[in-house]
Amino acid sequence: MTRRLTFGTAIRVAMVMALTSSAAAVADWPRWRGPEHNGMAPEATPPIHWSEDQNVRFKVALPGHGLASPIVVGERIYLLSTVAADGAAYARSQEAAAEKLRNREWPPAVDPVPQRFVVSARSTRDGALIWQRTAAERVPHESHYIDSSWASASPVSDGEVLLAQFGSNGLFAFDLDGDLLWQVDLGDMRTRSGFGEGSSPVIHGDTVVVNWDHEDDSFIVALDRMTGKELWRTARPDEVSSWATPLVVASDEHYPGKTQVVVPATGKSRGYDLATGEEIWSLSGMTVNAIPTPVYRQGLVYLMSGYSGQMLQAVDLAKAQGPLEGTEAVRFVHERHTPYVPSPLIAGDRLYFLKHFKNILTVLDADSGDVIYTEKRLPGVGNVYASPVGADGRVYFLSRDGHAVVLADGDTFEVLAENDLDDGFDASPALVGDTMYLRGRHHLYALTTMPAPASPEDGAGTASGGTRPTATESHDE
Repeated sequence: MTRRLTFGTAIRVAMVMALTSSAAAVADWPRWRGPEHNGMAPEATPPIHWSEDQNVRFKVALPGHGLASPIVVGERIYLLSTVAADGAAYARSQEAAAEKLRNREWPPAVDPVPQRFVVSARSTRDGALIWQRTAAERVPHESHYIDSSWASASPVSDGEVLLAQFGSNGLFAFDLDGDLLWQVDLGDMRTRSGFGEGSSPVIHGDTVVVNWDHEDDSFIVALDRMTGKELWRTARPDEVSSWATPLVVASDEHYPGKTQVVVPATGKSRGYDLATGEEIWSLSGMTVNAIPTPVYRQGLVYLMSGYSGQMLQAVDLAKAQGPLEGTEAVRFVHERHTPYVPSPLIAGDRLYFLKHFKNILTVLDADSGDVIYTEKRLPGVGNVYASPVGADGRVYFLSRDGHAVVLADGDTFEVLAENDLDDGFDASPALVGDTMYLRGRHHLYALTTMPAPASPEDGAGTASGGTRPTATESHDE
């Protein structure tokens, strides 16, 4: 691992640590699965109906390419993208991959061409660019699957530090005004069939956790959030490529134990002590290509996968110690219609998930695993990569072709609305206040039933009440 702190980092670190502004709150959407890590926005009231000419606060074009879901902290939206140094060369590489797919040649991978790895902040009011930084410029060492990108991992923030994970192309920590605090090179991944990378980092307290499952030596690593210094690293023997983002579970009334990091995987799903990296428990049973991120509710963590098989395991963390196969720590197992790409959603005492990446929905009782309903087809929906989200008694599903279905959150299958936009969506929505933010392949949308908020006297789109910076583009110092 290499680590580099830019000039003036020590001063910036001290300033960030001294900030008195509030950290990312439950009203924000500071990570790709939301404030509670489960797809729910407890304080949001997003719209039910929208179209290109209804309930759109703004629609702005996005440069480059990326599948990273947007996050929202305060009055800023943070996005990750790659921008090809030679757009024509990248287009030719994409077309060559598409031709492979048409000819059923495998894998239909987009070959590397030089890229700029870009981090940007935009205003929640009007989508205007506040700042933009090029974290790195390089030729990616590996291809990506035609439907993926070199900017697939989503950013994460704790309200002070913004993490931008470009995988093999570097992990970068910024303050919320775009100043680089540190960067870390964890090496080069070699993913299955050159599919590309996608696991996002997580922040808990002063610790950053990154999972690094690939076709060579896999590991999980913890870093200090303010300096990037490595705190611990634990080998993950015999694990192969996975794309699931880890889940951190802290002690609560249902789980009075150590704060742990839960990582699903093809070989064994595991729980690690966040403080030391020591393995607490392990459980086999997931399918290959583990992608869905686990969710947690009242002592149970739900692990899912759905490629070349189906598996859902509900693990009681209070009982989870050592190998869990055949123990009471596994509360229930469900082996039908589990997701390959989208992650599950916890809404109250209901567990929502889609089959594979199709439009077939199942809802389980989160305590018992009993089926509430299953094999319900979302009308008009094709393939789905975006994970479902929920708020205000509703659940939202967004398909790759721009069609969306809004359901009532309940024990019966009730469609409240169907909506369409002129873009395709693979990134998951972010729900904040009365607004849903959608990152399409070409545009960023803000959907709301309310007009744009008035610009504050001291400048719109600032993180902590300062004047609004002009749109800028800068490189590392």
